[in-house]
Amino acid sequence: MPKQCFGTSHVPLSPAVRAGDMVYVSGQVPVGSDGMVVSGGIAEQTEQVLSNVKAALALAGCTMGDVVKTTVWLEDARDFGAFNAVYARHFPKDPPARTTVESRLMIDIKIEVEAVAYRPV
Repeated sequence: MPKQCFGTSHVPLSPAVRAGDMVYVSGQVPVGSDGMVVSGGIAEQTEQVLSNVKAALALAGCTMGDVVKTTVWLEDARDFGAFNAVYARHFPKDPPARTTVESRLMIDIKIEVEAVAYRPV
């Protein structure tokens, strides 16, 4: 099965790509449907990012329950507790493997999340 790309972006990436049974979601940032970074702190930005992850997964026929691995970049490690509380609500049972690091991000945001899902075709 050839790879399948889902969605579009204003930058050169696909929001989601299926390769066999795996779906890879590009790093999602806290941008709302209006194209603007959501206001607020880490909790609000985490909610938006995870909503964007969910939407990208849906493009490829997946749900948050199909996610097996996430990578999270936080602009400030001191935001970990507040981030983790929001994240836990989105993965209440059998959460995926996760890597979380502190990093300077490409735009003025507090968080970015990428995901890998497993969904047999």
